[in-house]
Amino acid sequence: STEGLPVTLLLCYMEQNTCWTCSAAPQQFPAAQIDAGQGMVVMTDKNSSAFFLSGSRWSKLGSVPLKHVSVGPPGIWGVDRQNEVYKFVATDFVPTRGEYYQVDAGGQGQIVGVTISDSIHCLNANSASSIKELMNWDTMSGLLIYYSCAPTGCWGVNSEERIYFMQMSNSCNEPVWNRIDGAAINVEVGSDRNVFVVNRDGQTGISGQVPQGTGWKKIEMSVKIKHASYDLGYLWLVTETGFIVECTK
Repeated sequence: STEGLPVTLLLCYMEQNTCWTCSAAPQQFPAAQIDAGQGMVVMTDKNSSAFFLSGSRWSKLGSVPLKHVSVGPPGIWGVDRQNEVYKFVATDFVPTRGEYYQVDAGGQGQIVGVTISDSIHCLNANSASSIKELMNWDTMSGLLIYYSCAPTGCWGVNSEERIYFMQMSNSCNEPVWNRIDGAAINVEVGSDRNVFVVNRDGQTGISGQVPQGTGWKKIEMSVKIKHASYDLGYLWLVTETGFIVECTK
């Protein structure tokens, strides 16, 4: 039985009856977290090593131990176990200003992040594109435990598992958050506006034709999922045990 287990939910727009075919992806076991964007897939394993997918195998990404990586228009960014932020430049990660629990590079050039105290921050596109070591982040209103952006807007979940959406440009304007029905512990949005959440109890919500959708569609999985990411028609999942799954429509 999957009752009470985390499941992956898809925010559907046009294809209400989409079926997904899932299979084992190339493995770098045990995986901890995965992120897809700009045609790339990056991940970290439980030993804090970062990798990128090259064909059908994972190749080491830099020499810095990281617990979280994200790829998007402003490049590849990561966070180490001390919550220090790094940007991948040339052949390795270089430190930047900021201490964040998680960062996301999927917006229109800006970087967003959350701290261990749930405060949320944004680095504008001009600063994010710089290779200077020191960068100034803007503090924004609200509290989130996870934050994900796409060119169409940003999504977040807070410690009470509430889901929020806001429209956002490549700047770091003060956010106007809209509450979205449903409950989640993790959210990821792809560049094509498909949104995925990992939900503790499988509760369905809304989906649709506006940027934030009008309903959730459950994707039944036979194993516990702890992290999901989506790009260019491929859904990447990490199971609770660290196994990587690849799904297509």
